[in-house]
This record gives sequence, structure tokens and C-alpha cells, in this order.
Amino acid sequence: MSEEKPGPPPGYGPITSFPAEGLKNSFRHIVGHNKEGKAYFKQSDHGDHHSDMVNGGAFQNIIYSFQSPLGKVDLNEDKDVKYATENCPPLFVPQGCVVRMIDFSPGAESNMHRAVALGFGTVCEGVVELSLDSGEKRVMRPGDVSINRAGNHKWRNTSTTEPARMLYFMFDVEPVMVNGKQLEFEMGYLADEYPQN
Repeated sequence: MSEEKPGPPPGYGPITSFPAEGLKNSFRHIVGHNKEGKAYFKQSDHGDHHSDMVNGGAFQNIIYSFQSPLGKVDLNEDKDVKYATENCPPLFVPQGCVVRMIDFSPGAESNMHRAVALGFGTVCEGVVELSLDSGEKRVMRPGDVSINRAGNHKWRNTSTTEPARMLYFMFDVEPVMVNGKQLEFEMGYLADEYPQN
């Protein structure tokens, strides 16, 4: 039996676009180099890929992604920008990174899930609770950062009246071993929210 997607709590409309109502539309400014070799703003926009999540409980905006099999990002001929534009990424990019901004509806809460990845999450707007499968919790406010090293966790917007926003950087990692056992993805219904790796 599959886990049911909860959507936004009763009484709170779904988020149907990015940004969520009450939050600003964030700009993405990509810097490149002109013919004289000087830095310039190559493009300013609102990201390439947007989609709703968990029945309108959240909405994501993909800011940037890249794949780098050799460990270094190739900026030549705008290869990285082309990759980000042309590829709607999965949760993380194998041998790469995804930068995604997620707006959460008031009171929205994810299921407990594990991505076998290195995830940096920072609160941009609102107050968000991070809970771990050990039962430990932390309340995060704007500017606070979590560094999740493949831990089983869930997110909750603590406000019942205001949306919240987080910015995530997700990096691929080597297989993670804990007590001699390899950790596996445990995404629950969130697995349906991302293209498959």
C-alpha cells in the first residue's frame, strides 16, 4: 500500500505557482564573460523549471543544476547553463548538484524521507522545523543552515498562516555505510515528485 500524499493542511489553499502567495519572486542572476573577458550578467530570470509538489503543499523552483563526471564544473561555452536549462533534474544529479528553492504552504509537512545525498538547506523565509528519525528536532529561522548527510528527516512549516521558503543544494555522494549496512533511498510519496535518477 502506498503512502498517501497529504497536500496542504485543511483550510489552506494549495500553492499553484512559484512564488507562493505572500513571498517575493526571487531573481536568479547568472554571471558570464563578454568578448572582452569582463564579467557581465548573462541572464536574469526566475529559474528554468517549476513544479508543484505534494498536491499543492509545496512548489519548487530549480535555480541551477550541473553534472560533472570529472569533479569540476565545465563553464566553457556555457555548457553548465545549457545543462541547467535543458534538463529538469531529479532529486540530485549523479556526479553533480541541484539547487532548488521550495515554497511551503502554511502548516505543510513532508513525510519522513532519506535522500542518499549531501543536502545543504537554508531557510529564506518563515520558520521551519527539521525532525530526524531519532526523534530529535530543530527549529530553523531565516539564515539557519542544515547539513544533511543522508539522514532520515522531515520538514514542517511551523506557521499556520504564512508560507515558508527554503533553498537546497543537493550533491551526489559515494555509497553511505552505517554499521556495515549501505543506506538506501527512503523517499515515500516524495519519490513521485522528482524525475528518476
